[in-house]
Amino acid sequence: MAEKTRYSDAELEEFREIILEKLAVAKRDYEMLKGGVTNADGNDTADTSPTFKVLEEGATTLSKEETGRLAQRQMKFIQNLQAALVRIENKTYGICRATGKLIPKERLRAVPHATLSIEAKQGGAK
Repeated sequence: MAEKTRYSDAELEEFREIILEKLAVAKRDYEMLKGGVTNADGNDTADTSPTFKVLEEGATTLSKEETGRLAQRQMKFIQNLQAALVRIENKTYGICRATGKLIPKERLRAVPHATLSIEAKQGGAK
């Protein structure tokens, strides 16, 4: 029997469902992080008394910087998931870009936006 070169439409649909679920959670988390950076809830050092303001300003700045970095990472994750949906539409999803072989289902279930097999990621692909 010849080696499979792509996942079936039914298998691709299974992966689409996994990705859509992760995408919904990722977008919700991104909005929450973005709200922390933009202070959408209105709670900031300006809401506290002047005594605590000096102590909180430094911590607030560091916290917003960290939240901003997390939001950027989350946006990249969202973009990777969206790119995976495009690969599903093109029926190229799950094919290792280094080896051309199918990425194992277990890896795709854990990291649905993966474009490399473990072997290729670790540099063992030839």
